[in-house]
Amino acid sequence: MSDPLLTVEGLSVDIPVPSGTLRAVRDISFSVRRGETLCLVGESGCGKSMTALALMDLLPRRAKRSARALRFGGRDLATIDSASMNALRGDRLAMIFQEPMTALNPAYTIGNQLEEVYRRHRRDHAGSRERAIQLLEKVGIANAAQRLGQYPHQLSGGLRQRVMIAMALMCGPDLLVADEPTTALDVTIQAQILLLLRSLQRELDMGMVLITHDLGIVARIADRVAVMYAGEIVESGTAAEIFSAPRHPYTRGLLACIPIPGRTRPGEELGAIPGIVPSLVGTLRGCSFRERCTQAQTSCADDPPRRAVAAHEYRCVLP
Repeated sequence: MSDPLLTVEGLSVDIPVPSGTLRAVRDISFSVRRGETLCLVGESGCGKSMTALALMDLLPRRAKRSARALRFGGRDLATIDSASMNALRGDRLAMIFQEPMTALNPAYTIGNQLEEVYRRHRRDHAGSRERAIQLLEKVGIANAAQRLGQYPHQLSGGLRQRVMIAMALMCGPDLLVADEPTTALDVTIQAQILLLLRSLQRELDMGMVLITHDLGIVARIADRVAVMYAGEIVESGTAAEIFSAPRHPYTRGLLACIPIPGRTRPGEELGAIPGIVPSLVGTLRGCSFRERCTQAQTSCADDPPRRAVAAHEYRCVLP
């Protein structure tokens, strides 16, 4: 088996706030290989987007990133200077942001924004327009040459998302980080975007980190899954393992909240996880899920052990 394209060990993100320190991401580890899709899943506010921004070195100015290892393609992202990171970002390491309307600059045409990426990293002014047209056509946008002269507000949400995908792929990245790329889209367009990402990934042999809270998307596209809660990864494994044999109570709670075709009867009440995500400010001890867990025990007040069944890992006192 080939070496991982991306290796993350002990990644943490701390943000100073008036009441103390917000532990947005807490000591998480994972890896991604070429051609593989890792899905980060969990409720809103569990640290998924902060993880993506930490990988791209795009965290808020006050946030502090630390890691035992943060390696990408043989480079140490934790120690390289900002100029070297700028050279990687947008070239070998690309990101699709969550909301295309705010990620695209309303003052510049689609063509200006697409071509700038290619000119910046490939130093090829003559070929930038041809490359932009090629990528727009590849992501399924008709009349690509005419679209280059349009502004973001002239495109629908689905077209803007496709433009964001094209922009991320302009330089043929090795790793794509996609932060909820289908959140604002209707179901039909969502399915098209997912098929498009999977097709492009296979064509370019990219690794992909896909961030979502939609387990339906995870079931369709993931090779491996990391379930995040309160800034931690509480369970990880292959998609088949996570869906067929979830071991952490939080993962089981998430799966109980979604209808299963052929098993969920019409009108049947879906599951729900009681309570709310705890505050991540200050010193945190024990299992963060214990206040919401129906199987909580006294020992949950201590830090839960890491358990593993082959490559399936989880953090829980339950065997």
